[in-house]
Amino acid sequence: MATTTQGRAGSNWTCSATLPKTQQSFAGVGYQEMVGRARALLPVLAARSADCELLGRLPEETERDLHAAGLFRVVQPMRVGGADLDIGILVDVCAEIARVCPSTSWNLGNLASHHWMLGYFAPEAQDELWSRSPDVLIATSLAFPAGRGRKVEGGYEISGRWPLSSGVDNSDWNMLAVTVRDTDEGPPVDQRFALVHRSEYDILDTWHAMGLAGTGSKDVATKNLFVPEYRTLTAWALNGKPHPGSVVNTSPLFRLPLLALGAYVLSGVMLGCARGAYEITVEAARKRSGTTTGSPVGAAQTVQIKVAEAGARIDAAELVMRRSCEHAMKVAQSGAEPALADKLRYRRDAAFSVRLCLEAVDIMMGVAGSSGLYLSGRMQRLFRDAHAANAHVMFSPDMQGALFGQHELGVAGPPPLL
Repeated sequence: MATTTQGRAGSNWTCSATLPKTQQSFAGVGYQEMVGRARALLPVLAARSADCELLGRLPEETERDLHAAGLFRVVQPMRVGGADLDIGILVDVCAEIARVCPSTSWNLGNLASHHWMLGYFAPEAQDELWSRSPDVLIATSLAFPAGRGRKVEGGYEISGRWPLSSGVDNSDWNMLAVTVRDTDEGPPVDQRFALVHRSEYDILDTWHAMGLAGTGSKDVATKNLFVPEYRTLTAWALNGKPHPGSVVNTSPLFRLPLLALGAYVLSGVMLGCARGAYEITVEAARKRSGTTTGSPVGAAQTVQIKVAEAGARIDAAELVMRRSCEHAMKVAQSGAEPALADKLRYRRDAAFSVRLCLEAVDIMMGVAGSSGLYLSGRMQRLFRDAHAANAHVMFSPDMQGALFGQHELGVAGPPPLL
């Protein structure tokens, strides 16, 4: 385990070999242009999807393609060459790519969103990374209980082992969640993110999963690591109110309640899984005959009804996701602070729209029948990846629904981290 009392990284940190050698600006690249760039990558990403899963991480050639298209930088501040687009862009580009490779889509959503998140940190931290390379990739682990932090002179000392750090093999930095206590047995006094260079933590080969296998969502660990104050951020700064990064990032994107909208970073993965499953199954049903009956599958009324049910769920999920993102952007553009009721509704709607996507995938798997089971086909991967993605805590209708219901019914409870 990496053990140190002094953070080693600084402004001269070494860039990964896969980062672009020439800096490029994506400022001014529009929303639909970025969606089109994602769509243009589908043939090559589809061809790599099986290899991505076997590799267990984002392939280097795919990372380079995503860099070249500017897709990692869709929600990065324009002042450093990012596109600075509305938050709904993550739903749309991830939905496109998840149609053919959900693991790649999952990593894209995560790693792109961390440029957005870095924009909430102190300007000194932003400059330390982006001045060296605006293309830098940053992983994260949001498991606050997994990390321990205590305040020391000039910053924080952190220790822990964090799970599910998606894209960590491709990343030069990591945002690790820690629970801060004054003493080991004392109550929590803060929850913070600590920005840590990859030289300061160990990557543990723990990600051997039945779904989203290509995300490389491994554990990371460090012990007694000093992190300067400016490289940490209280999680409460992500609630839609002014934050340390507000002084340099003034667009509406950086007035959003990031934690309340975090599910929309990845909900597009589920939307894309559902769309991909629908497209594959409907196309096959138009041509396929039943194994035992010999009759055209598409001629069966039961199949027709299931296609309608799945299609309606996919359309409804997209509308709900889009409504939440558009509403949040309108509030941010108005300059108003988001209401707690709205933030809880964003979380509720993300979870329930993702459930609709999962139901659509399951319906389509039923229509596909035994033909959907072959490892040589795309359907089995979409099915497995959708169920793996659905396990994310942000997509739990029980947890997110309970928080919304508690507020709506006026039931007292601990304030959610929103």
